[in-house]
Amino acid sequence: MKKRLWLALSLFTVAAMVLAACGPGATTEAPQPTQAQATSAPAPTTAPQPTAVPPTEPSAPTFSGTAILTFVQQPTTLSPIYAQQWFSTITTQFWLKGLWSFDPNNQPVPEIAAEIPSSDNGGLSADGKTLTVKLRDDVVWSDGEPLTAADFVFTYEMIMADSNIVNTRYPYEDYVESVEAADDHTLVVNFKEPFAAWQTTLFLNVLPEHVLRPVFEADGTLDNAEWNHAPTVGVGPFVFQEWETDSHMILVANPNWIRPPQLEQIFIRMADDAAQEAAILAGDSDIGTFLDWSQADSINNSGVAKFVTQPSGYDEGWFLNFDPETAHPAMLDVRVRKAIVLATDREKITNDLLGGLTVPPATFWDSTPPYSDPNLKPYPYDPEEAKRLLDEAGWVDSNGDGTRDKDGTELVLRYIANQRQLRKDVQAVVQQMWAQVGIGAELVNYGDDYFNGYADGGPQATGQYDIAEYSSVGSFPDPEASVNWLCSEVVGPDNPEGGNWQGYCNPDLDALFQQQATMTDPEARTQLYYQIGKIMYDDVVWVGIWKDPDLWSVSNRLQGVRFSGATPFWNAHEWFLGP
Repeated sequence: MKKRLWLALSLFTVAAMVLAACGPGATTEAPQPTQAQATSAPAPTTAPQPTAVPPTEPSAPTFSGTAILTFVQQPTTLSPIYAQQWFSTITTQFWLKGLWSFDPNNQPVPEIAAEIPSSDNGGLSADGKTLTVKLRDDVVWSDGEPLTAADFVFTYEMIMADSNIVNTRYPYEDYVESVEAADDHTLVVNFKEPFAAWQTTLFLNVLPEHVLRPVFEADGTLDNAEWNHAPTVGVGPFVFQEWETDSHMILVANPNWIRPPQLEQIFIRMADDAAQEAAILAGDSDIGTFLDWSQADSINNSGVAKFVTQPSGYDEGWFLNFDPETAHPAMLDVRVRKAIVLATDREKITNDLLGGLTVPPATFWDSTPPYSDPNLKPYPYDPEEAKRLLDEAGWVDSNGDGTRDKDGTELVLRYIANQRQLRKDVQAVVQQMWAQVGIGAELVNYGDDYFNGYADGGPQATGQYDIAEYSSVGSFPDPEASVNWLCSEVVGPDNPEGGNWQGYCNPDLDALFQQQATMTDPEARTQLYYQIGKIMYDDVVWVGIWKDPDLWSVSNRLQGVRFSGATPFWNAHEWFLGP
């Protein structure tokens, strides 16, 4: 599952906006373009006959111009096996390709794969348990080393190695029996049983074995590899060159990629919201990220840029803590969880803070059609029913302090988010709404550590919350997101890589998730997701706050940009600077 450390919409009623995870540096100037080293064919070993036309070397790729991007969050890592944060993962489309990407219509586009495997071309076996991927034979790493199927086998081994505390081993641990290199250009994935979501979950990135195998053999882990933050060897249209913390990142054209880019350089400037907006309107940012709906008119009327939306499956929502060891005891009662939702006027939040340009979703899959049951509607705002449910659950204000209590415990919930200003404002509004029904809220805001895993003491992974807010999606455009709720994925000291940070465990839900994972009939799989959504809706497992598509700006001078919801920068090699 993909998690946004950032917020796709920021508050337009406040004048100053706070950057969540990066400091000063927005004024850093882009350096002069760096000329990439071109490659050329060797000179002929024999001289031509005097009457012949002298042979010429093939034209080396030429690159021109620097595209400037602004990031309002600094990446936490550049290694795909450790990254959860959106800003970390989107950079891989520049410098670390995988088997395929996805276009704006959510169709797979071959990258290292020669073609997309299917039953028709023999890539997917009749029983759905063997995936055979033919690789291109002309792909090399940026340092010229051939890329082979062995690199994918190595990637699998590194994900599965116990000594690597990776983001998640899903789906490899649950559904993959083995990964093999039949030959240098044939990759074979053997599944334990048919796995429906293989296109959106397997090998969207690959690790360089020749760079990282020696590190793993020397250190016994890749957790501290220098490559994680300075991956100078990659495979894609650009190559990592420099990352100055809290300032900028530079990637330069890779002449060794199969589709050399037109641009010479990508310059990523770390900026806060206000600095990014100023840069966009001044024509100093070619691509702006993580914008606010309210900025559409000013950007479109600026004469230098346009405002672009791209559905990506994301929805802003609440993840509730179900762990009896760490959660507030009230969170274990479905009546209280439902009362929390009924006491929250989500339509008022979207209208007042988001200009009424989006709406609350009913299920986690509302923005991943067709997997959300249209018969399920968001819970309404009903504070009186919320009070009734709290009374029924035994939470009453016995001491007259305005906050309900039970057995000596006050009903005060830890409501956490990152430093994004809109989330802070939502927290403040919700705190007032809850107070009207006797629920207290302790508001906590984290920085870079908000999405840290269990081993790094992350607040969610270690249960330091009752309600956590962020924008999230499954394996878009596929609905697969079961890693968040499977009993086997519950995080803890015995399972630090677990993806289920809520501690929610429901055998009935598990069975449906496992059934959908192997269901190859699209309609039947959709119906299973209707059942999954209904269980989560009734048990108040996840609460949608608003639908959250990607919001971008693109300068008039940067041409050829076509965003994808799944792999946003999939066609960066086609970008060029116009007049």
